[in-house]
Amino acid sequence: MSSDRNRRSTFFAIALVLPLLLSQSALAGEWPQILGPTRNGIAQDEKPIEPWAAAGPKRVWSREVGQGFAGPAVVGDRVIVFHRVDDSERVEAIDRKTGRSLWHQEFEASYRGTINPDVGPRCVPLVHGDSIYVFGAAGDLHCVALADGKNRWSRAAYSDYRGDEGYFGAGATPIVADNKLLVNVGGDDAGLVAFDLKTGKTVWQVTDEAASYSSPSVARVAGQTHVVFITRMNTVSIDPRDGSERFRFPFGRSGPTVNAATPLLWGDRLFVASSYGVGAQLWQIGASSAKRIWDKQEVMSSQYTTCVYRDGFLYGCHGREDYQNGELRCIDAKTGEVRWSFDRSGVAHVILVGDRLLIVGIDGTLRLAQADPGAFKELAKAELTSTTMRALPAYSNGRLYIRTTAGELGKLFCFQLAE
Repeated sequence: MSSDRNRRSTFFAIALVLPLLLSQSALAGEWPQILGPTRNGIAQDEKPIEPWAAAGPKRVWSREVGQGFAGPAVVGDRVIVFHRVDDSERVEAIDRKTGRSLWHQEFEASYRGTINPDVGPRCVPLVHGDSIYVFGAAGDLHCVALADGKNRWSRAAYSDYRGDEGYFGAGATPIVADNKLLVNVGGDDAGLVAFDLKTGKTVWQVTDEAASYSSPSVARVAGQTHVVFITRMNTVSIDPRDGSERFRFPFGRSGPTVNAATPLLWGDRLFVASSYGVGAQLWQIGASSAKRIWDKQEVMSSQYTTCVYRDGFLYGCHGREDYQNGELRCIDAKTGEVRWSFDRSGVAHVILVGDRLLIVGIDGTLRLAQADPGAFKELAKAELTSTTMRALPAYSNGRLYIRTTAGELGKLFCFQLAE
């Protein structure tokens, strides 16, 4: 019995560590892509955040940015921002300490928008090695040098493969796996496409899966690498080497709906969530299989925010921005039972720092709370801005970076939360 327990403990320890090994070669304290180094909203190797004074956390700097909902990435001494200025999509490197622009690279922007008047990019920049990869609102893919912004290659992915801009433009941030850049293009016989990291040439293309706004995740389970995509109507795991399918299951509804939360992986578990009557599901995955553990409609219907996982519990936002019914919840990951709800959070992004939750409300409110399944325990609160903050925040080396959007102008803020 003892050896069995040890083997199980070893398996889960490896399964939890491997997503980090498969991440974008991030150093401690960096935030090189959407949802941090392991795409799960967890800030790695950070100092504890203590409750701030009544005046709120210190604002280190702020600067104007253009349109868009793409959150920042942070690597080394640079904050990478992807935004639209006039008729160009701009990749810009900003000094982490001062907020001063170091360089920028611009590309012609063709996206005009339909439902939302904001025509800026939606996808968080992805930093891998010495390159930055960005995916524009019209489905244009670019690779630039981290050092100076020099353009290395570009691909008109939506144009090349007849991808559909959908309701809000391209919104699924690409991912790196097996030395390839994987993208949910949603094109003809090119639902999922792998591009060569150095040249941008197509390596493989598979499926007719329509694009979603959900960014994929990667993990190694049962000796196999899984890249999990939530597409328009399904959840699909593929082998990054050749695009072959490991498993799939239906997840989505037709009509005016979107899938936008990122799939969350830990151990051999896969959690997916969506709003619009789709609900939340937990699956057990193997080398080439997926077995549903539970499926519930009204426990964690995430419209576009992603939960974080800690010690058997999920913390995240249930509800919709347009219905104004967002609330923070804790659910038991094993059973799907709601342990508590906090209905004053509104729609919010959540970052896990140690045993504490950073709750970044889209209304400009920041809360610090204990990651406690017993009850919601608020430790501090501050009003950071009165402008909407839909963009995903970033947390790196004790600093929180948030981006607001208001018409053709927005702002990027840096706040000090820990020394």
